[in-house]
Amino acid sequence: MRRKIPSTAALLAFELAARHESFTRAADELALTQSAVCRQIAALEDFLGLRLFRRTKRGVTLTEAGLSYSRQISARLDAVERDTLSVMAHHGRGATIELAVMPTFATRWLLPRLGDFLAGHPDVTVNMTNRTRPFLFADTEFDASLYFGDAGWPGTEAHFLMRENPVPVCSPRRLGGRDALTPEEIAALPLLQQSTRPYAWRQWFGSLGMQVAHDMTGTRYELFSMLAQAAMQDMGIALIPPFLIQEELDSGRLVMPFHHGYLSDKAYYLIIPERKAETAALRGFRDWLVAVAAEYRVAAGLA
Repeated sequence: MRRKIPSTAALLAFELAARHESFTRAADELALTQSAVCRQIAALEDFLGLRLFRRTKRGVTLTEAGLSYSRQISARLDAVERDTLSVMAHHGRGATIELAVMPTFATRWLLPRLGDFLAGHPDVTVNMTNRTRPFLFADTEFDASLYFGDAGWPGTEAHFLMRENPVPVCSPRRLGGRDALTPEEIAALPLLQQSTRPYAWRQWFGSLGMQVAHDMTGTRYELFSMLAQAAMQDMGIALIPPFLIQEELDSGRLVMPFHHGYLSDKAYYLIIPERKAETAALRGFRDWLVAVAAEYRVAAGLA
């Protein structure tokens, strides 16, 4: 059965015209005449049976249907381009893993270790894209996700990697020449919050048997890298797992004013859709990552 799909040329002309809301600029990028682009758009509108643009004296604007269609087509053309570049780069050989990651964890923990995996799997490419919150795999091109939280994503298998052990950190200037602060002194400082871990400070104080009324109050940041930067700029005190800021701790840009951490109730997982779980590249990546995480837990005392 023949697919109900417009011509690629018409879709490319439409995507560019929609992006610029200009047939002229689309024609320039495609090295075509404006009339050629107009014909492509008209053919696409006839194929769909609806208007994608409103023609005005000042040019063209997208209709509601055109705006919705352009967003969908743009995403799919991006995916086709990405797949094409991947095939060209590997000459049809090897495999690519599209991995959703939490940026700080990927930058500070995964990437320094990933070279070992790639050396043993030279035919595999691992692409990474930031995603800090849950999503549906069916709505994306992702093959797997590195996620911190609970493991119960429907239709997936979850592989435990590690828990966090957040500790309080701040600029050395916050110590005022002292070696440490008491928990009560920490409670009096501006508490920097991590937006995906809203109860972190409550849990930290609770692990010391303390109750602090304002433990969920303070400026919120989505990424640990933002939280660390805010702490280094004397904006407050933050709770961050040491393995994510080891460079800052080693350099003295951040210090621990009170050496106490707790193991989080949630954890880092590798999440893989069940339908892709036995893909050879993913299986190799999964086995390597689970083993590396287990070794790290033992070395860091997180086992």
